[in-house]
Amino acid sequence: MLKEIGLKVFVLGLLLTAVTTVFGQGTVRGTVRNSDSGEPAIFVNVYLKGTNYGVTTDLQGFYTLTKIPPGTYTLIVSSVEFEESRKEVTVEEGRILTADFSLKIATVQLGGAEITTDKHEQTTQSRVSVATIRPQDIKKIPSFGGQADLVQVLQVLPGFVSTGDQGGQLYIRGGSPVQNKVLLDGMVVYNAFHSIGLFSVFDTDIISNADVYTGGFGAEFGGRVSSIMNVTTKDGNKKRIGGNVGLSPFGAKVMLEGPLKKLKEGQGSISYVLSAKTSYLEESSKLIYKYIDEDGLPFNYTDLYGKVTLASRTGSKVSLFGFNFSDDVKYQALSNLNWKNTGGGAKFYVVPQGSPVLISGNFSTSKYQINLEEENLEPRFSGVQSSNFGLDFKYSIKDDELLYGIQGLTFKTSYETFNALGIHVSQEENTTEFGFYVKYKLTHGKLIVEPSIRGQYYGSLSVFSPEPRIAAKFKATERLRLKLAGGIYTQNLIAANSDRDVVNLFYGFLAGPENIQDDFVTPNGEVREVKNPLQRANHAIFGFEFDITEKINLNVEGYYKDFRQVTNTNRNKLFPDNSDYADVDDALKKDFIIESGNAKGVDVVLKYEEKFTYIWIVYSLGDVDRWDGFQWYDPVFDRRHNVNLVASQAFGKNHDWEINARWNFGSGLPFTQTQGFYQPVSISGGIGSDYLNQNPDELGITYAELNKGRLPAYHRLDVNLRKTMKIGENIKMEINAGVTNVYSRANVFYVNRVTNEVVNQLPFMPSIGVEMRF
Repeated sequence: MLKEIGLKVFVLGLLLTAVTTVFGQGTVRGTVRNSDSGEPAIFVNVYLKGTNYGVTTDLQGFYTLTKIPPGTYTLIVSSVEFEESRKEVTVEEGRILTADFSLKIATVQLGGAEITTDKHEQTTQSRVSVATIRPQDIKKIPSFGGQADLVQVLQVLPGFVSTGDQGGQLYIRGGSPVQNKVLLDGMVVYNAFHSIGLFSVFDTDIISNADVYTGGFGAEFGGRVSSIMNVTTKDGNKKRIGGNVGLSPFGAKVMLEGPLKKLKEGQGSISYVLSAKTSYLEESSKLIYKYIDEDGLPFNYTDLYGKVTLASRTGSKVSLFGFNFSDDVKYQALSNLNWKNTGGGAKFYVVPQGSPVLISGNFSTSKYQINLEEENLEPRFSGVQSSNFGLDFKYSIKDDELLYGIQGLTFKTSYETFNALGIHVSQEENTTEFGFYVKYKLTHGKLIVEPSIRGQYYGSLSVFSPEPRIAAKFKATERLRLKLAGGIYTQNLIAANSDRDVVNLFYGFLAGPENIQDDFVTPNGEVREVKNPLQRANHAIFGFEFDITEKINLNVEGYYKDFRQVTNTNRNKLFPDNSDYADVDDALKKDFIIESGNAKGVDVVLKYEEKFTYIWIVYSLGDVDRWDGFQWYDPVFDRRHNVNLVASQAFGKNHDWEINARWNFGSGLPFTQTQGFYQPVSISGGIGSDYLNQNPDELGITYAELNKGRLPAYHRLDVNLRKTMKIGENIKMEINAGVTNVYSRANVFYVNRVTNEVVNQLPFMPSIGVEMRF
């Protein structure tokens, strides 16, 4: 049935593509490019002078203006980054006019009264619980070792909780890492962050745009119950060879881009971008940072990425890409952890001649493996082999927009570990997910409404989930905008880690485990039948945006996520799941259990931006609660208060000096305290186990109440100074000097439960880095 529905959606797209060539008034569309590189100029304002017809370019630099009455108009393209450009266009009824632009980079900074791209998006899009990150935003955050990275920006976004510098993962508005989907050019990335929590797998210099949805996202995204991070890479310079080389005490990087076929007027192009970055911190720290650890900081990683793009003169294009991300860390006397993620795929964008409908799609395949070896414990392993595809259609109707498409995902999970009784546990699961969606953006006066619906089918569970969603914005005044979003969300993938670990080092995956209980006791004592292990959540978000002045913007959002059903490792397991214990309650013998809970909070962002000054104040108040059938508890990522203060100032005669600073404060995270020790008795042999004559060597731990303890508060100040020097027509050198943890705050990373030894996160760490751009 689902395949038939998907086929109908595809046929509908083709029919609409044909029908729209006949009906409607005039249409103007085209591609806007950077004249220096030929890259798409994204989020640029395009409008007809003296009318209310206007849009912004998309991630491909493409724009479409429809339903235009016949006549002659002045078409204007403007942006704070580029010089304004104009063209006279004549619109004819029933015809599509193509008008492309090549913009020169602005040599003079525009004044504060100029309407910025962000302001235009705030007034024309719902933009609820979404942050758009561009390369220039990343450089405003103090960089670790002079290497700017996407993860350093993510850590200051509202609603984000980071567990710190080492072994850190990101938790978003009450969602665990596995509940946050990361997409790279449409492909699912299963681990986007390295063990040293200051670097991601993405090279900043190949990122075109990153959209981060912290909740309430539309029906075009599925398969996750908390958040989405959608990263798009650039195509590469279409006119000349360029790139950069960087070196610091922590690692080195190189990026190369250029044309295989140069972009010329009225012709297509072929371009490429190659990126490689690696860390040698384990070796360099033995020389530079011996005061931290004489054996060196145990972090190593290597990230490789390549992409080739073939573009036609009409704006259609296809990109082929591949990657290899790896991570290796050896914590002294604790564990050896390594993971590797490889894959590749294709992405295409089609501009049909004679139709305003745009078609895009993607196909990719990847493999992820992680291994963890801990002292005196059995090794753990997890792997995911995955393939996914998508086909999307977009049709613009004046200020309105229709989106629809189909998506599919197949993956195989492999998992080996041991449970609370030391018994080996393994699982292999093959599953298929299929989804289709329809979304419509309606603009009516001061109101913007974006209703959408998604149909999601989970093959291994034989479950179909209808998921309605909505987002809306009301422009109450010129300065005040009210907004809301909500919807139903589901996912099948679960994390294979333990929340009793003070730090979660092992980040593995499972698909819809069958070994769960049949019944679930709700908080009010009712017994509910567990029909399937599908995880479900409902989102509700309300907020407002207020322009205090032209340069100061206040954004406030309150959110509530109702996690109606999530799957977790069973911490209450006491007995093996075999025939000898058939009469024991499932909640005491299954490897996994069903839980419920909620996350609620308020995020406040105050932003000031003027020419060369940037100040960002972020405060998040959050509360996350879980119910496991026995008790309410706070998960390990429940941080009540989180504050980020970010400032950036350019100075000097040519404003070629820039100083950046960030201070972060986070209240203590929960953990389960150690109450005592004992010699454990094994019952792995069933009721016939000889527990009287056992003399086990290992030491058992008696835990206090679940997550009733709190680690000390986390806070840290980072400062960075950058000097940019032009040493040739297209050659610039950047010198970065910075300090991580300026006042050397002793933030807790790990506590050994047996010895009570405390391992702290990174202390005072000065660094200097050099980067050459050409």
